[in-house]
Amino acid sequence: MTPAQFRLLSIGAVVLLAFAPTVLSPFSVTLLNFIGIYALAVLGLVLLSGIGGMLSFGQAAFVGIAAYATAWLTTRTGYSPWLGLVLGLALTGLVAAILGAVTLRLGGHFLSLSTIAWGLATYFLFGNLPFLGQFNGISEVPPISIGGHALSNSDSIYYLIWICVIASLVLSANLLDSREGRAVRALRGGGIMAESLGIDPFRVKLITFVIAALLSALSGWLYAHMSRFVSPAPFDVNVGILYLLMAMVGGMAYLSGAIVGAAVVTLLRNSIQDYLPVIAPGASGQLEVIVFSVLFILLLQRARAGIVPFALRWLPRVQPTPPRATGSLERRRQPDRGQPILNVAGVTRRFGGLVAVDNVSFELSAGEILGLIGPNGAGKTTMFNLITGALPLNQGRINFLGQDISKRAQRHIARAGIARTFQHVKLRKTMTLLDTVLLGTYGRTHSGFLAGALRLDRAEEERARAEAMHQLERVGLADRAFELASNLPLGSQRLLEIARALAADPALLVLDEPAAGLRAGEKANLAGLLEALRAEGLSILLVEHDMDFVMGLVDRTVVMDFGAKLCEGTPAVVRSDPRVQEAYLGGVA
Repeated sequence: MTPAQFRLLSIGAVVLLAFAPTVLSPFSVTLLNFIGIYALAVLGLVLLSGIGGMLSFGQAAFVGIAAYATAWLTTRTGYSPWLGLVLGLALTGLVAAILGAVTLRLGGHFLSLSTIAWGLATYFLFGNLPFLGQFNGISEVPPISIGGHALSNSDSIYYLIWICVIASLVLSANLLDSREGRAVRALRGGGIMAESLGIDPFRVKLITFVIAALLSALSGWLYAHMSRFVSPAPFDVNVGILYLLMAMVGGMAYLSGAIVGAAVVTLLRNSIQDYLPVIAPGASGQLEVIVFSVLFILLLQRARAGIVPFALRWLPRVQPTPPRATGSLERRRQPDRGQPILNVAGVTRRFGGLVAVDNVSFELSAGEILGLIGPNGAGKTTMFNLITGALPLNQGRINFLGQDISKRAQRHIARAGIARTFQHVKLRKTMTLLDTVLLGTYGRTHSGFLAGALRLDRAEEERARAEAMHQLERVGLADRAFELASNLPLGSQRLLEIARALAADPALLVLDEPAAGLRAGEKANLAGLLEALRAEGLSILLVEHDMDFVMGLVDRTVVMDFGAKLCEGTPAVVRSDPRVQEAYLGGVA
């Protein structure tokens, strides 16, 4: 499918939606209205859970907060539903920000359980507050009016609902194709990976959480003024689970999956309610959940990742156009060659009674490659993590470019000019190679969430993409820029990590076993790349087990054994040291 064909398909879908009320029955239009309202809440869940990796069962609570806010304001005070929208969005955003600040630091299943807890609490709060009508709810909610025309029936509010859905879908797609959107997508790669790129994971999580809540608030506002009645029942945890089910059916990681999932589940439930009484009269109420569950399981057996990714497998993939070089990002001024840029002084790190790094000191100068070697368990990777801020040190001091970074957060160290790769490759394997390397430019760019959603960041994005393509060319992966990172063999994934690190324009490149998994030719190319970087004035700290690779490349070597520094010197001096020969037992483990 070409881009032109894709645009034509999108326009066709919009045209069908536009003419639907003229050919469908009022009941069918009402179903489409509910699908649109559900899709808004599910779209937030896709951003939050499917893409951001924060599983939530509580989105229905945010729908309810906005629905009750606008219902109370318009029925008790007589204010316009449009003011109800403002109140609903503001109140929902505030509650989401408070809940997110409290719960998003929880990990794994604890976060999911906390969303169930406040989802239940919100449901019972709605049902027990007298001014909200308790479990009887609020009735006679006025319709939305536009230019004096009341949207009081399904046909009239239909267009407003679907304009909101389409606008939200476009803004979300724009966001994911931006600097902050890539940061959201990187969250599933782990907090350490995100922080190593200069990203503040908690900030990105909190904003994503609030955005998902605001989409739910929009859904609640439309629901209240379409139904003209609100009560606690549509906003309990069971409905939150239904939203999650819709996201799973459509495709958790796909924005269009929100609409597809909402449509399939809504139409399926309606069909079961219509036909089950005919098939099994008198027992339809008890069988409805069972039949729905069986159909859901059968569906996931055929399309486990959801309907959208299943359908995409059968469609030809749109091949994007490689970005053109239209300017470049501002570059860092590298320190003068020979100037000390990293000083590690008496650094110690303990894990309980185990001393992983014991009073280690060394220095690295600008424009040199320093090798950090030692047998397995010598503490090399721990030393790397201390330098990059992934682990706090117990004592000692680390200076970088004249600044003490011993107690600084990992993201601040990354932005100061230290970029790293990992011993075990950390990539978001559902991202393309180009997007992966673009993550490295995060600290060099500045556009925020709003600029990304409104596409006000295009000039900066073009410069960032040109930089990313340049770094892919450096490591020999430019011809695969639009492939998924998961398609690469391990050796190429390591090269991709190096390209991502170089995109940050660091003053110090920290590489943890970059040659592991590379073939002989790839190692030669990597060595050539590192030598070229050294010639440009970039400083490199290298951990590697391949002794031949290290000794033919580095200027100096620091040898560690059992967490302590064994010796330091040129490759020739280190090779001839009896302590090094004894530590390695005649070879590299």
